Amino acid sequence: QVQLVESGGGLVQVGGSLRLSCAASGLTFSRYTMGWFRQAPGKEREFVAAIGWSGGSTYYSDSVKGRFTTSRDNAKNTVYLQMNSLKPEDTAVYYCAAGIIRFSSDYLNHRKYVYWGQGTQVTVSS
Repeated sequence: QVQLVESGGGLVQVGGSLRLSCAASGLTFSRYTMGWFRQAPGKEREFVAAIGWSGGSTYYSDSVKGRFTTSRDNAKNTVYLQMNSLKPEDTAVYYCAAGIIRFSSDYLNHRKYVYWGQGTQVTVSS
C-alpha cells in the first residue's frame, strides 16, 4: 500500500530552520506532484508548497515564499521542505501529500491529492 512518512519536525526558536522530509513508498513517485500542507489548532488546512513530478516547477503560498523551499529526489522517493526564518505563525502540523495533478493551478487544492502522510509537528517558540 501507499505510504507517505514525514520526519524532521520539532521545536525551534524564532528565526531558526528545520528541514522536513517525506519518504514515499508503494507508488511510482516520479509520476506524482508532491504538496505540503499545514494545519494549526482551530484553523483550516492550508497550502504551503508544491513541486511538480520532475522537480522543475515549484509553488509557494505567499506566507512562506522566500523562506521555504521544496525539492525532491526521485531516486530516493523523497520530497523535502526546507524552512528558514521560522515564525510563531508557522507552528502547525505539516503534512505531505501526493497527487497526479495536470494543471499547476490545482496544486493549491488539497482535494487533488490522493495520498497523505500522518503529519509532523512543527513548533516555533518565541
